[in-house]
Amino acid sequence: MINYNSIFAAYLKSINNGGFEPQNLITMPVKIRLQRHGKKGKPFFWIVAADVRAKRDGKFLEKLGIYNPTTNPATIELDVDSSVKWMRNGAQPTDTAKRILSYKGAMLKKHLLAGVDKGALTEEQANEKFEAWLKEKEDKVFSKKEQVSQTASEAKQKALAAEKEANEKRKAEAEAAKAEATEEAPAEEAAPEAEENTEDKEA
Repeated sequence: MINYNSIFAAYLKSINNGGFEPQNLITMPVKIRLQRHGKKGKPFFWIVAADVRAKRDGKFLEKLGIYNPTTNPATIELDVDSSVKWMRNGAQPTDTAKRILSYKGAMLKKHLLAGVDKGALTEEQANEKFEAWLKEKEDKVFSKKEQVSQTASEAKQKALAAEKEANEKRKAEAEAAKAEATEEAPAEEAAPEAEENTEDKEA
């Protein structure tokens, strides 16, 4: 279990030692970003919360999910609650990470919880809105997967039909060539016989 308070307290202490005053701090120095993994040409990414001073693919504070753009549709797994906690404590997502967080509903949940904080809606209402959005999103993703599967199936059927047509064409051409060879054979046998008859008459 991540102890967010202790982590943020450590950040405050380290920043204060560098000469910054707490009242001048606007956001925590934490980014939610992508960390690249995988082979060349087949990348996949971890979604992580990391110190802004850390190297892009270096140490991180927490792994929040994974993103694989090589599948269709792209594979995204995200711990929405942990992502929201980091953002509500000041973590800033990069542009790419923000699109992923938005796609999985983390940005919406953060917005809804802000509404709860302001008294604009109850926590129960916020949860109902989020669950309704989540259900709609899942239906869209399922529809997309079905569409991709259907397209792949149709492409496979077309390929099989084209292959069958090509095989039938080759078979027809082979049979035609065989028939032509069979017709030419008797004509070649008849030619010497005609020559023999001519020689008999001359004799």
